[in-house]
Order: sequence, then C-alpha cells, then structure tokens
Amino acid sequence: MPIAQPNRFAFGSFSSSSTERETLKNMAALTTLTPCQATSHFNIRISHYYNQKQNQNQNVYINQTKSIHKAKSSLLSFAFSSLSAKSTSVIPATHFSTSGSSSSWLQDNTMNLDASSSGSGLREGPIYSVFPAKPAEVSSVQDLYEFICSGPLMDKVGLTAEKVAESIDKWLFYGSKLCRLFQLNELYLTVPEKARFYHYYIPVFLWCEDQISEHRSKFKDGEEIPPLVIGFSAPQGCGKTTLVFALDYLFRITNRKSATLSIDDFYLTAEGQAKLREENPGNALLELRGNAGSHDLPFSVETLTALTKLTKEVMRMKLPRYDKSAYRGKGDRADPSVWPEVEGPLTVILYEGWMLGFKSLPAEVVKAVDPQLETVNKNLEAYYDAWDKFIKAWIVIKIQDPSCVYRWRLQAEVAMREAGKPGMSDEEVEDFVSRYLPAYKAYLPTLYSEGPNGSDPNHLLVIEIDEGRNPILFE
Repeated sequence: MPIAQPNRFAFGSFSSSSTERETLKNMAALTTLTPCQATSHFNIRISHYYNQKQNQNQNVYINQTKSIHKAKSSLLSFAFSSLSAKSTSVIPATHFSTSGSSSSWLQDNTMNLDASSSGSGLREGPIYSVFPAKPAEVSSVQDLYEFICSGPLMDKVGLTAEKVAESIDKWLFYGSKLCRLFQLNELYLTVPEKARFYHYYIPVFLWCEDQISEHRSKFKDGEEIPPLVIGFSAPQGCGKTTLVFALDYLFRITNRKSATLSIDDFYLTAEGQAKLREENPGNALLELRGNAGSHDLPFSVETLTALTKLTKEVMRMKLPRYDKSAYRGKGDRADPSVWPEVEGPLTVILYEGWMLGFKSLPAEVVKAVDPQLETVNKNLEAYYDAWDKFIKAWIVIKIQDPSCVYRWRLQAEVAMREAGKPGMSDEEVEDFVSRYLPAYKAYLPTLYSEGPNGSDPNHLLVIEIDEGRNPILFE
C-alpha cells in the first residue's frame, strides 16, 4: 500500500505552538518503538501535554473534558493494536448485488467487484496496518472532536457537542474500522475522506442505532422482535450502496446481525423483461429494467416477509441477487447458487433503491412530464404494498440536479469495465439513464416535499448531497 504524502492528515492539525510541535514529534516517534516502549513513552509525554492544555483552557469545554481525555486512551489502544496485529485480517462478508457499487471518492482499488466472493459482489481483501512505515504526525482527539461537531448532519441526527464528547471513543473506534474496511491509512485521510466518515457514515449509523433502539423498546421482554427495515431512497450513483455497505459493516463489527437488499434484486428475469417489452411496444421507459413494472413484486413480498420473520438463531435464508452485467449490461437475476445466506436473529434490514417511496400521481401530472409515464404511474400503485409498507424508518438522499445521475452512472460502468466485467458503453449509459429521468422529474419533488409513501416524519432522515456525494447544510 503506497505511503501517503506528509501533507495529508487524519484528524486535523495542531496549532504551531512549540509545546504542540514537541508533542507531535514525540507521538511520531511512537511508530518506531515497540508497543511496550511506546506505552511508557506516551504516558509520560502525552500526559504532560494534556495537563498543560487543561491548565491553559480550563474554562473551555469543561463539560467535555473527561470524555475527551478518556478517548485518548482509546486512540492509543487502536494504534498499538495496529502495530502488533498482522495485516492479513479479512473484512466480514457483506452482501450486495454484483454491479454498480464502486466508490469513486476512494482510490480505484479500495472496493473491487467480484461475484465469486460468497455472492456478495465485493471481493474481500487484506486490511493493511493503519500506521505508515515511517514516522508520521498524529493530531489530537480535540481536533477530531471539533471536526465532528462541524458536520452538517449534527442537528438532523440529534447530536450535540456534549453527546459527541461523551461518545468520542465510539467515534474513534468506528472511524478506525471504516479506514480498515476501505483500506485507507487512518493517519493520512484527505479532507473528503475524513468528512465522508465523520460527517456522513458515522452520524447516519448513530441515527440508525437510535431508530433500532426505539423500535425494540416497543416490545415486551420475551417477545420476538422483528428486524427494523430501514429504507434508503436515493438516485442512482449517488453513493447509497456504499453507504449501506459501510453501515452493514458497522453493524456486524458491533455484533448486530443485518441483511442488505436492493430493489435491483427484485428485477424481472431476462425472460420477464423480454415479455414486458413485448407487452409495451414503443414505450422506451419499459424497454429495459428500471421503472415501475419491471420488478417481480410477488417475489419481493415473499422475500421481505420471510426476512422480517428471521428472529431466531436457527433460522436461515438466502438473499436474492441481481447481476447487472449479464447480457451486456441488460441484466438478469443471479443464479441462486451465488446468493448469500443470512441467519437470525436479524436486528436490521437495510433496503435501498432509486425509486423507493415514490408515490403515484394524477395521470395528467405524469403525462405532462412524459406521456410514456402513464403506464409506469399506473404500475406504481402496487408498489406500496410490495415494498414501502415494510419500511419503518427512512433515509432519503436528496440531490439538487437529476442530471448528476448520468455522470455518476457512467463512473460506475467505467469501474465495472476496468474490473474486467462487461458493462455498458458511454452511449449505452446515456440511453439507459434517459429512461429514468422522466420518473425523477415527476416523482422526486413529491418525495422531497412530502416524504416517502407512508413514511412517518419522526422516523425520516433527509440528507442533501452535492455533486461530490457529500452532505451539505440545507433548510
């Protein structure tokens, strides 16, 4: 793994005081010591530093001091475990459809598509030590705390500066694990990488945890508790699959069993798609998979019903998967032999899709957007009972301009081709996305103004993102 350049950083940077520069020098030296030597060295030097900082700022962050100081020991424990651990750990299996899940914001080799990996669609890889091979600057927990508190989702997910301070050790733990998951150097994250973890993935994970806690509190002791189904409605290519990938991993490492599904997993088979085209001649919106009418709704009801009943350890089932690369990108349901298996008791089901929560509209409204939408709109009436009624908590990822979908989809197809899998050409991508745009124009305004079909505002999180797929502040 290439060594990051010194001008990249993990948690922020110290100010230029001589005391802090000396602390950086001593902390950097830890990477050249044995764990035992480093422990002693750290206890002497960093305690001196933090005592000085506390004396200098005794009236600042007074309510957070104990939590911040507690967290520094957590940071050190991660560091030493990384020093002593071998770099051959394996990421727990995570199950996704076999295309369209690349992470353009990361290095090209951080997530690799491979349908042979237990049907997950993501190849498990080695997790490298987070420490560089040469001394490096390590910034303070205080810097990380301040960076977290500057995030755009703080208020939306119910976080306060006090809550962050009290749980800073969890933030360090989750951040460290995400770095390993995406094979990034914990000490040299770029600002976009750091923001993606601490301003996006971890806050959303904490929100999901709160939703799960509230869901479980509704049941009495001894009662079987069905998993909470959290729906993720977001346009194609905006990063929802990678978000779900990260959340699923965090649930697994915190000993909660989870399952992931995409609406893609319920597309009609290639044969079913061919029949749909024949039944709707001349309707470009139903010529290929995607719009309402191109899904096997009875199959989705059967699958979601069975999953929500997975409440005991002895229960197991396979999750359907869809191979978008089949038939030169037109797709087909993957062979059941590669479907991943999950076992109960499930805590949460993460269900994502580009059109989850869309509501059918009056015929004249959709016809004004595109006359071909009339049939699609009629098909959409059946989707609440097939999908939306199972979802008890919602995350809506809001975009400013639907035209971003083309660029994002193109990036995903390029990643597929570079990974050696067949994918659509640039021209085919343009044609493919054009079949979704009418639905975006018709249904997104209502989704954003009223929420998903059947959603409860108390269990709805709306996240607006920019073209770089990062959350932004909005009213």
